[in-house]
Amino acid sequence: MSDLIVVTGITGFLGSHLARTALEAGYRVRGSLRDLARADRIRAALADAGTPVDRLEFVALDLTRDAGWADAMADARYLLHAASPFVTTMPRDRDDLIRPAVEGTERAIGAALAAGVERIVLTSSSVTISHGRGRHGKPHLSAADWIDEHPGPKTAYAESKTRAERRAWDLVAQEPTRLAAVNPGFITGPTLDDDPGTSGATILRFLRGNFPVAPDLSLHVVDVRDAAAVHVAALTDPAAAGQRIPTSFESVDIYGIGRILAAAHPAYARRMPRWRAPDWLIRAYALLDGDVRANVSELGYRPTLDATLARQLLGRTPISAAASITDMADGLLARGLV
Repeated sequence: MSDLIVVTGITGFLGSHLARTALEAGYRVRGSLRDLARADRIRAALADAGTPVDRLEFVALDLTRDAGWADAMADARYLLHAASPFVTTMPRDRDDLIRPAVEGTERAIGAALAAGVERIVLTSSSVTISHGRGRHGKPHLSAADWIDEHPGPKTAYAESKTRAERRAWDLVAQEPTRLAAVNPGFITGPTLDDDPGTSGATILRFLRGNFPVAPDLSLHVVDVRDAAAVHVAALTDPAAAGQRIPTSFESVDIYGIGRILAAAHPAYARRMPRWRAPDWLIRAYALLDGDVRANVSELGYRPTLDATLARQLLGRTPISAAASITDMADGLLARGLV
């Protein structure tokens, strides 16, 4: 197989695994990054993981600039658009997240459509479906649900992903089957280099004892290898055409993540949250912690997410949340990042 896939955001946690999965499936990969000086690092990381890199090339692209997008799509059959700002502490100016997410989507999809790319797979997020509904929100959610269809506070990150995905669907309105949107939850699993990414930084906070108590928050967890496999399958599977694809197979609360890490690494057990805190305490603590403050609207909310299509595309048993979280912690510890 020699079809070319453009993978945006290849230096990111998910982006590097998208490249790995595509290369191991026999595709050629053209990965985008803002600074070509980082290309050698990601090439070495993939090679160290045993991935063939002879079909890997790089191109410099910026989500906020027009330069290079048309050339990047030349000869490509597919686009995996994963590049988008991802943070846990929300910025003072919401546009710092929203503008590059939306403009980057416009540039990537616009260039892909102009180049005649056959299928575009957009990395969206489960937050576009579930975020901000509050403790008494809908208990069961599917691809038909959007957060902008209900009132309530929404983080800049959730808004950025929602507006970017909405814009993507607008751009393919005449041919919606050329697009598939994958909506992963909190992505865990092994990192390929010393950059922990935002997800890894969250697990580092557990290992460093930065969660003295556990807020009543649940996360839709998905292993990065499963998320990457769903993305790559969505490039060619007819079932994915024109679909949103919620991609998370398990929910785990903050206290549960601590228990998983304590069981896997007993030496760090005393650093894990000892008890679940009442909401009033978390709301007070949120005044001092931006990561917690960004998620107080989610306290007590545990919706199920219909991942039927994702399971079909994955075609195997998903990696469990416990195994995925443990694999991420193992890697962070092995790299001396704790």
